[in-house]
Amino acid sequence: MTTSLTAPGSAPEDRAEKPRGRRALAALAGLLAAAVALGFAELVAGFVGPASSPVIAVGDAAITLTPEPVKAFAIRTFGENDKIALIVGTLAVIAVYALVVGIVGLRNRRLGTLGIALFGAVGVLAALTRPAGGPLDALPSLVGAAAGVLALLALLAPLQVPVAAPRGDELPTAEGHADQKVVDRLREVLGSTDRKGAGLDRRRFFLTGGVALGAAALTGGGGRLLQRRFDVAADRAALELPSPTSRAAALPAGADLAEDVEGLTPLFTDNGEFYRVDTAITVPRIRPADYRLQMAGMFDSPRSYTLADLFERDDVIERDITLTCVSNEVGGTLAGTARWIGVPLAPLLEENGIRSGSDQLLCRSEDGMTIGAPTRNALEVEDAMLAFGMNGEPLPVEHGFPVRMLIPGLYGYVSACKWLVRIEATTYDAVDAYWTERDWAAEGPIKVASRIDTPAPLRQFPAGRRAIAGVAWAQTRGIAKVEVRVDEEDWAEAELSPEVDADLWRQWVLPYDFSAGRHSITVRATSADGEVQTEERASPFPAGSSGWHTVQVVAG
Repeated sequence: MTTSLTAPGSAPEDRAEKPRGRRALAALAGLLAAAVALGFAELVAGFVGPASSPVIAVGDAAITLTPEPVKAFAIRTFGENDKIALIVGTLAVIAVYALVVGIVGLRNRRLGTLGIALFGAVGVLAALTRPAGGPLDALPSLVGAAAGVLALLALLAPLQVPVAAPRGDELPTAEGHADQKVVDRLREVLGSTDRKGAGLDRRRFFLTGGVALGAAALTGGGGRLLQRRFDVAADRAALELPSPTSRAAALPAGADLAEDVEGLTPLFTDNGEFYRVDTAITVPRIRPADYRLQMAGMFDSPRSYTLADLFERDDVIERDITLTCVSNEVGGTLAGTARWIGVPLAPLLEENGIRSGSDQLLCRSEDGMTIGAPTRNALEVEDAMLAFGMNGEPLPVEHGFPVRMLIPGLYGYVSACKWLVRIEATTYDAVDAYWTERDWAAEGPIKVASRIDTPAPLRQFPAGRRAIAGVAWAQTRGIAKVEVRVDEEDWAEAELSPEVDADLWRQWVLPYDFSAGRHSITVRATSADGEVQTEERASPFPAGSSGWHTVQVVAG
């Protein structure tokens, strides 16, 4: 008689699944539960608003809490993709957390449930503490957490199926078997389950997992589709900009040297190529018909304006202005030029009766972001404006649609509030704006700067004559001279593009005969009021970078 190797009615793998295999499935259960939670959260966010999504809310909170050196590193490393990197990082953290929750939940259902609930609580807290957050913004995280708990419990159930131990007369015997140790081991295994007396129903787990995955995809995709109803692309496309009563200065023939110099930055930057640095993971979407700009604080007669009010003014202007981000490193690309249409800022402030005691304009974005602009610059800089047009079309949504502020001569963090909905005349002593609260300089005047565009750093090219070229800027003052030094030679003055406006950067070109070998190229600029760009290196924090831009190239 041979030994029976199975107990009646069950397979050995169902009786005693290896702990590692069970933990792996539990980790997968946690991951699927997190996907369900995020899917349902996105679905509810489709009704509440994109910014209420837990991933977006937590990401926004992470930006707020991140130390400035880390933010600067992210901008240097990822550039305009820093927000994508943040979202990917947030999702990666959630995934790792979910894997751990699944494993913990296998051992203790209550702790697993608590882990999902904690995930929801973080989302709720992040949503409610957003500057523009409200009670409804907590709803996606609450619903998502509840769905995640139910999914986790349903997915863990097949991993802990109760199993009755076989009767003694069903266990294998040693009769006719040569190896008593094998028989004893079989009796031990088949006569018991794991420590919790639970078996594993693989078929049920994968069926439940498939349902969970489908639910996550359906709700998440449905939420994304619903969020399209907040899109304002059609409203923007239907908007017709008013004709400016004051046009930008005419460009002389040959004004853009980039037409003849390969690799040189164009005089004007296309909207799709214009740099964007802000804290908004999901940008505010404001319908033109709903737009209101509120004036508040130290005004004698503050009022509010609709977009139509601004469009119908008789002082609409068009200006060519170069913008620069304070995060721009020496030689960085966080700068660009556009032709802007809007209304001058000073008359608007004066007609509201701005008081002389105000030295700061606290500008508030639709998403709650605050920018502190010096009142003096807003009143005295001729081309300071509230812009609603960019390169002949309404502002792109990413660049502040429908209205943003621009004050030439100041870095964007103190002058270029996007999605502008409120201007409060106040003082620096009374309140700190977002960036000054984080120890950036209060006023942020733009420094004289220049950049080498071509030859590119570490570029190898044939020896001989070729153009060294780039751009230089010093808003409100203009650029008078650009000089270039190759290796240890004397400074040579470059040819400048025609001067058009002091707020517009100038291109420069210097033809040079390169001998074979490695070369160092350095550039410096001089403003129209005689300030020579400083050689002293400074990092962007807290008042903008400085120093001469130098590149290494190889001719051969």
